[in-house]
Amino acid sequence: MPIRALATDYDGTIATHGTVDSDTLAALRRLRDAGGTLILVTGRELPQLKQVFPDLDLCHMVVAENGALLYTPATGKERPLCEPPEESFVRALKQRGVKPLSVGRVIVATYEPHETTVLNVIKEQGLERQVIFNKGAVMVLPSGVNKASGLTCALQELKIDPADVAGVGDAENDHALLQLCGVGAAVANALPALKDHADLVLSATHGAGVTQLIERIIDGTIDATPRRPRVQTKRETARVHRLADKHADVHPNA
Repeated sequence: MPIRALATDYDGTIATHGTVDSDTLAALRRLRDAGGTLILVTGRELPQLKQVFPDLDLCHMVVAENGALLYTPATGKERPLCEPPEESFVRALKQRGVKPLSVGRVIVATYEPHETTVLNVIKEQGLERQVIFNKGAVMVLPSGVNKASGLTCALQELKIDPADVAGVGDAENDHALLQLCGVGAAVANALPALKDHADLVLSATHGAGVTQLIERIIDGTIDATPRRPRVQTKRETARVHRLADKHADVHPNA
């Protein structure tokens, strides 16, 4: 099947220093005008994302909080895929001086070097939570939640097969995203480890690299990209289906 959707990271990918430039916005519009589906997959929390990216309505769907929250711009519907963080966990981090500390619908986020304190609190409280890194950011999520699990839920709602999606990113937390998609691409400014596992390494950085990818999707040349082997265990597949079925009935703006 041809690639018909783009799942893109935000910071360091379509955005440079938190901002999407006019050329990249034009490319995103061309993709939509050509009948493509645009999905934003980001570690950012939704209120902050709306502030820095006022053109969010270009996206058919947003996977926020590194896979923990779905948002449909056309309807305003928010769908958390997991339970909120434990109050005792957040309170303990504050008491131990973890700053800055951001608490979303599901995600709890800070920066290095606070990962040691975060891990100690998780262990002390016996929580089933994981730490995910993103170029200095430290994100805490329920075990098994990542960009791939969130994107899988989004694709089920959109009725799109992951094989028909091109994913693009730049950092540690984008590995799962690229692994899930039919074609996984890395922008030129991506971490070396991500480039090593990408099907396609773009020659331009940030939004210019994503623009290159969009042009390949529109003209169909993306479909000739050699794919690396994908491996998903039965346990991972079962976890993704559980997340997709959970919290199915969430009202708009919930």
